[in-house]
Amino acid sequence: SRPFPGRRHKEECGMADQPSRGRRRFLNGFLGTTLTALAGAVLYPVARFLSPPSVPEAATGQVLAAKVSELAGTRWKIFPFGSEAGILIETAPGEYRAFSAVCTHLSCTVQYDEPGKRIWCACHNGVFDLTGRNVSGPPPTPLASYEVKVVGDDIFVVRA
Repeated sequence: SRPFPGRRHKEECGMADQPSRGRRRFLNGFLGTTLTALAGAVLYPVARFLSPPSVPEAATGQVLAAKVSELAGTRWKIFPFGSEAGILIETAPGEYRAFSAVCTHLSCTVQYDEPGKRIWCACHNGVFDLTGRNVSGPPPTPLASYEVKVVGDDIFVVRA
């Protein structure tokens, strides 16, 4: 009968756990690398989603906010002004006013309430008049106002 290839036989032949240790070390390294790559593949997109992209400020203090023909139906428009929003309102035919569209209370975006002829913040019912002055609600200060220039069909807003 042949001897049973047990531990003693392996030790006598010089094969004491060398192949299984090498295999175990390789598998542990492979598994560690795979789990690290998986964690990176999951966490990187989550981190990118949670950190907003940086929006550069307007290089100049002037942007093309709208066209006169755009405001014919709605009479107001929210437009991007660097990293913030602005609001352009046609207060009378051919007369335009522009303000920061960021409420001075908690930075919500304001909108134009045409029936009430006012600028309104829906977050906490803040109200501004058409000069940007805070009239009621929690906003502590007026909206920043901008200068408006009309050139042909283009309406430009200039930071004052």
